[in-house]
Amino acid sequence: MKRKPMNKNINRPPSTVYRRIVALAGGVGGAKLAHGLAQVLSPQELTIIVNTGDDFEHLGLTICPDLDTVCYTLANLANSETGWGRKDETWNMISNLEKLGGPSWFRLGDQDFATHIERTRRLKNGETLTQITKDFCEAWGIEHSILPMSDSPVRTMVDTDEGELTFQEYFVHRRCEPRVKGFRFDSVDEAEASLPVKEAIESADAVIICPSNPWVSIDPILKVIKKIEKPVVAVSPIIGGKAIKGPAAKMFTELGIEPSALAVAKHYRNILDGFVLDTVDSNLEDEIKKLNMKTLTTNTLMKDLADRTRLAKDVLHFVGSKQT
Repeated sequence: MKRKPMNKNINRPPSTVYRRIVALAGGVGGAKLAHGLAQVLSPQELTIIVNTGDDFEHLGLTICPDLDTVCYTLANLANSETGWGRKDETWNMISNLEKLGGPSWFRLGDQDFATHIERTRRLKNGETLTQITKDFCEAWGIEHSILPMSDSPVRTMVDTDEGELTFQEYFVHRRCEPRVKGFRFDSVDEAEASLPVKEAIESADAVIICPSNPWVSIDPILKVIKKIEKPVVAVSPIIGGKAIKGPAAKMFTELGIEPSALAVAKHYRNILDGFVLDTVDSNLEDEIKKLNMKTLTTNTLMKDLADRTRLAKDVLHFVGSKQT
């Protein structure tokens, strides 16, 4: 992605505020910060664009893991222990499928199945993923706009020492055991951002990259959007050299990069105006500033809703947004 000129609006005078924010998200960490932002910003002020690169077809159904995780989280339907799936879930369908010898490696709960069945039915009838997601959000009581990054399928492929694997094959079936060598986003060149995504980016005052996996949650979105000519701030998903959730740190290491907040900042260096890192990584702040970006050091660990809201306020204050 081509870098815009360094924007000087970050840390601008308090008399001016950002009123429209776009958040880029995927995975549990991204969903948590998106949830926090939704506590602070009104539906008119916040749009969340979600990765669909890890979508896949399973049991004849179209599964959208990141999209569902963000939606369930904002609807207060997510399993708080895992961060993904539904709370108060039952497992009758998958248990019976397993008894019949069917594939049960991707654990889908009974409530979750309803989401995938209805989504697949409507996709086969020619509806867009954007419209379906909008209707699902309304049914779940979500007022903020949640948009898939594209209505065209993009599939994240992981190059490993065992050959190329689909992301879910690598992440869930193989439990991230194969050694990562690189990534490929199948059909990304043909995919276009939907009109609502384009309009959200164009009308945004600033873009926040949530603490999601840079390689497999955010890179697919950036490749579809292609250009962002607005101030961009990212929150590090790496704290103290470790990922709070998921394989990001393992991926950095296997790609020959020491996992750190600095590594994340370098990954995004061509598009960032500002970077948020945890207080435990404050020793890296000077090195990150040398990348020509402003920094905010704060507590980025989100254990509960209060933490999510506090971090959202910190990030919004950093970019100069109005807080309600």
